This record gives sequence, structure tokens and C-alpha cells, in this order.
Amino acid sequence: MSLLAGCSVGIDDDEGSPLLTVFAAASLTSAFTRIAEDYERQNPEVEVRLSFDGSAGLVDQIAGGAPADVFASADAASMDRALAEGLIPGEPVEFATNVLTLITPPGNPAGVTGLDRSLDGTRLVVCADGVPCGDAARALAAAAGVELRPVSEESKVTDVRGKVTSGEADAGIVYVTDARAAGDRVEQIAIPAARTDPNRYQIAVTGRADAAPADAARAEAARRFVDAVTGPSGQAVLAAHGFGLP
Repeated sequence: MSLLAGCSVGIDDDEGSPLLTVFAAASLTSAFTRIAEDYERQNPEVEVRLSFDGSAGLVDQIAGGAPADVFASADAASMDRALAEGLIPGEPVEFATNVLTLITPPGNPAGVTGLDRSLDGTRLVVCADGVPCGDAARALAAAAGVELRPVSEESKVTDVRGKVTSGEADAGIVYVTDARAAGDRVEQIAIPAARTDPNRYQIAVTGRADAAPADAARAEAARRFVDAVTGPSGQAVLAAHGFGLP
């Protein structure tokens, strides 16, 4: 298994064995890395390559010809766009949920108390418009009557977390799974309203894999990967990383 860090690459199958390229939302990095390791152990003839980035950016890459066989999105809107553009031939499957939370550096030096006026004047970092975590954060803020004034907007949620853990930000809005992955490098402040409208993750085989009669092995490998994510073992891994189940 190998990781492709959020970039389009012209890689195709190794001779004699299927090469499966999975594009997934950045918040899935730890969980999908584990699922891919388990998948390769059970399917030793398949090599899995993982590419993580913001969901909207991944759709851009697939639309531009990037060789993705499976797409896992952090929201329905990105998957809907992939469907509308003919990139996904079948029905996607919802496989996990996630909710937003605030994180601060240890000790919470800026004294943030929640999604409220305590964020005024802080170095707040959020995801950009069009990125699932960014759209969800702005919707929550609008419902709470809070105007977000971030000093930086990132293309993926892991970059928001990185700004906080590095000390470049006083606060960031990320998923609870990202806060969990950061461990004691951050403090977490719950956003209660986030739990009423979680992000819903969806996964599907792409048109590249599904419409490849000359490469039935790769298409079948893609379908088996989706089954691995949505099946009991994949769901257990996702739950262990803090995701809610559909």
C-alpha cells in the first residue's frame, strides 16, 4: 500500500496484478489506511494506493482524468457533483458520519469557550468554502448568529488541525475524528448543535473502474474495497477512529 498526498498522478496497473487507487476525504486518512492494510492482507494480489484531499478537490481531480477507482466523500454534495458529472455510474453508499468540533492548543491560551464571541480576535482557522468541513462550519456559525473571521482557510481538514497543533492558530474547526487523532496536542470544545446535522460520508466505485471490461480484475477489486469499508470489519475500524455509523 502507498499514499498519494492529494495529487493527480498517472499511475495504472502493475503487470499481472490489479492496482487499486482510492481517493478519499482527508478526514479518513487514519481509518482508511488501516482498512487498506486489512484489505491487502485479505487480497494479496491487489495493491492499494490511497490519495487523501478535500472532497471537492478530489472531484476536480477525477473530472480531470486522475486514475481513481474508488471515491469516498465527506459529504453528499461532493458525491452529488460526481454523479452529475458522470464520474460515478452507480449508487453511492453511506458508510459513516462525523461532526464538527472546536480545537485549541493545550491550555487554550486564547480562552475560547465555544462557537461564540470568544472567537473574536483569535487566530481562527477553518476549511475553505466548498470543502465539506468549511461549508458545515459556516452553516453552524450562521445558525448560532456568529460571524467567523478566520485568519486562514484550508483546502482540507487535516491542514486546519496542523495549524493548531503547530501553534500557528488559537483555534480551529475540525471533525471530532481529527481532534481524536491529535490526542493531547489539542484541547477539544464541543459544538452541541453539530450533532443534530452530521456530515454523511459516501463511497462509490468510479466510472473508470466500472467501465473497464478489459480490466475486470480491477473493477472487481474496487467493488470489494467498497464492501470492505461498508462491511463489519470496516465499520469497526471507522468506529474505533471516532466515526459514527450510518
